[in-house]
Amino acid sequence: MQKNRLKEKLRAGKGCQGMFLNVPSPALVEIAGLLGMDFVIIDAEHGPPDLETVEHCVRAAESSGISTVSRIAMNIPQNILRFLDAGSQGVQIPMVNTDEQARAVADSVKYPPVGKRGLAAVRANGFGIERPLGEYTRMANEETLVVVQIETVEAIKNAEKICQVDNIDVVFVGPTDLSSSMGYSGQPTHPEVIKAITNLGKIITKAGKVGGTIARDPEAYKQWRDAGFQYLATGTSNLFADATRAYVQGCRAKDAGRA
Repeated sequence: MQKNRLKEKLRAGKGCQGMFLNVPSPALVEIAGLLGMDFVIIDAEHGPPDLETVEHCVRAAESSGISTVSRIAMNIPQNILRFLDAGSQGVQIPMVNTDEQARAVADSVKYPPVGKRGLAAVRANGFGIERPLGEYTRMANEETLVVVQIETVEAIKNAEKICQVDNIDVVFVGPTDLSSSMGYSGQPTHPEVIKAITNLGKIITKAGKVGGTIARDPEAYKQWRDAGFQYLATGTSNLFADATRAYVQGCRAKDAGRA
């Protein structure tokens, strides 16, 4: 298990840039690390990766120094531990609406006596070869990152209680689902949605947690950093789309007027 540079940087109060990997590719993870991105969220909620693909993406991340977080669809202990056992340095669980649900996430990530995670000689600890299990559990409890997502009106009402749960590191506000829950489907930048995210950021930071949300581009990144958020992610597909669109349009502009 490697030191979690993302967690270290967040603890220092710094802004971190990441991306949702909804196009599962170890090569893209490796490239992102080589380019200096802080973290990748391997999206096993809305994306197609299976556990074996996640493991390959984690290996690629380890080779290029980028931290890994797995977004998992189900808040189930036996499901969460599989991604951590594969070597993911953290998990991000969507649709956390209550403090009880947030506590269940933390318990699933941390080993006893802190939490309730099951123990085995897993890849995250070099298949039991790298270090004694007792030493590994202490290191894992220190280095793993726990991220819960607030993205419903119910979660907004319970935000203060969610933010008080021990061993939650990051509270991530999901603007797309939040906009839908608020009655503004497909309008994540609606003024009322932006206001709600901004208010949540104040609650999160007041509780001593790290705030996270989507920052599609550098302007959005600045907007949310100014609002106190640190854990900010764009998307692989939109990065590719933006770069490809600019390239195609630029090339065609150069061809304009040719015979």
